[in-house]
Amino acid sequence: MEELIPSRLSILGHPQRLAVFRLLMRRYPDRVPAGELAEALDLKASTLSAYLSALQQAGLVSQERVGTSLLYQVAMTEVRRTFDYLLLDCCRGRPELCSHVSLSSAKGNTPMSDRKYKVLFICTGNSARSIFAEAILRKEAGDRFEAYSAGTRPRSELNPFALEVLRHKGHDTSVLRAKNIAEFQGENVPKFDFVFTVCNQAANEECPAWTGQPVSAHWGMPDPVKTEGTDAQKSLAFQQAYGALQNRIKAFAALPIASLDRISLQKAVDDIGRTDAGAPA
Repeated sequence: MEELIPSRLSILGHPQRLAVFRLLMRRYPDRVPAGELAEALDLKASTLSAYLSALQQAGLVSQERVGTSLLYQVAMTEVRRTFDYLLLDCCRGRPELCSHVSLSSAKGNTPMSDRKYKVLFICTGNSARSIFAEAILRKEAGDRFEAYSAGTRPRSELNPFALEVLRHKGHDTSVLRAKNIAEFQGENVPKFDFVFTVCNQAANEECPAWTGQPVSAHWGMPDPVKTEGTDAQKSLAFQQAYGALQNRIKAFAALPIASLDRISLQKAVDDIGRTDAGAPA
């Protein structure tokens, strides 16, 4: 490991290679197509290829071919080994010196307290998927969680197909509205315990760090708003999105949060993000 550290730090010292790495970290556990990375970072394909190659050679990123597509993912085991080495070598294992570098070492053995947890779901438009998630968590476990949602670029109104599904499922839609994440940043705002992105585009965007370092994960899934066809086909896509999110949120609500340390909790919410979100409609 010691001989790899200089190479890895050198590679991450390049601003654009670091940007690729950070985007893949935000999208973990997703495997992201090279084309999507290039579009999100506004990079030429040849330039991105060189950056990904360097990250692969350093062992920080893995590549997998699926059909004609190349998919990339952070090599999380190696990333953790790198951070652990830096903590133990540079900080001599003293988490009080590097608590912001290694939250797992600082808080790994400390379970979250048993209380009502605040959860934020983020998407771009805040008109369907994140609204679904907010409504589902409130209905499924509103006695244990305070649910919120927001968009990085929210639409002016909620999607009518989404509202139809929610009403059919017995949700109170009068309390729902499209919101910008700016409402939840700054002073005198809720301090979140969990922050989940539920669309790839929102996860690709650079957002400020949240106060208090909440547990975060990416639960990306297909966008029902983009479904074309008849109203029946569109309605089916929204119902499928609702069902997929309901499955994930039920799994999340069933976690014994108060008895899990941060490392175990992070793994659990990442694993939920790997569950099948349904095929694109």
